[in-house]
Amino acid sequence: MDILFHTDDCNYRLPQKRLMRRWLREVAQQEGGYEIAEINYVFCSAERHRAMNIEFLGHDYFTDIITFDDSNLKEGFIAGDIFIDIETVRDNARLYGATARQEMLRVIVHGVLHLCGQKDKTPRTEKQMHKKEDKYLALLEQMQNAECKMQN
Repeated sequence: MDILFHTDDCNYRLPQKRLMRRWLREVAQQEGGYEIAEINYVFCSAERHRAMNIEFLGHDYFTDIITFDDSNLKEGFIAGDIFIDIETVRDNARLYGATARQEMLRVIVHGVLHLCGQKDKTPRTEKQMHKKEDKYLALLEQMQNAECKMQN
C-alpha cells in the first residue's frame, strides 16, 4: 500500500507528501471503502504529457491529467499511474481564478476519484466529480488545520 510521487522532465516538488498520502487514503476509504494498493503520481512537462496523450489515447492536445487505472474495485483496492502536466495545471489555475496549489490539489484528488470509479464524460458526471473534488478539498483543509493545532 503506497503512494509514490515522481517527476519526469520537470522540477516540480509536491509539499507535505505525508499529509497528501493520508488524505488520499481517506478519500479512497470514503469513496467506497477502498484500500490503495499502489498509486504513482508522475508530475511532468506539458510536452512530455502531450506526447503521452498522443501515444496512448490518440488525443493531440494538452490536458492536465492522464490516469492509467489498474484498480480492482470488486476486490476493494485501487491502483494506477497518474500523470499530471504541471504547466497545464498552472494555466488552468489562472483560467479558473485559483492558485496553482489549489488547482494542483484538485487535479491530484481528481485522479484518485477516477481510480475509485468516478466518471466525468457527461455534464451530469462532470458536475458530480467537481462536487466530490470540493468535498475532499475541504477534508484536506480540515486535516491541515488539525495538524497545525497538534503542532501548537
